Amino acid sequence: MVSLPHFQRISPTHVTSAVHRFEESIAGRPYLIEVTAVSKDRWRAYIVRLPGVPTALMPFYGTTPADACRQLCDWLTRAHARAANPGSSV
Repeated sequence: MVSLPHFQRISPTHVTSAVHRFEESIAGRPYLIEVTAVSKDRWRAYIVRLPGVPTALMPFYGTTPADACRQLCDWLTRAHARAANPGSSV
């Protein structure tokens, strides 16, 4: 008979990191973007509908909070331009 290891439950440790919030207007629409650190010099940006609740859109990464936000804004700008001109190569 195999003996399974015994695990002891300990109280959870909560880790918090700073959340940078950016309010951007892209193609006339307001966006709230949150950026959080994922490791040293690596930040994740994502759109939120409610603060703290990311959408299903893929995250964008950068070396600073502003860089990650800029990459997401650039992508949204291209997406809006493509939607406005479906035949062009934006």
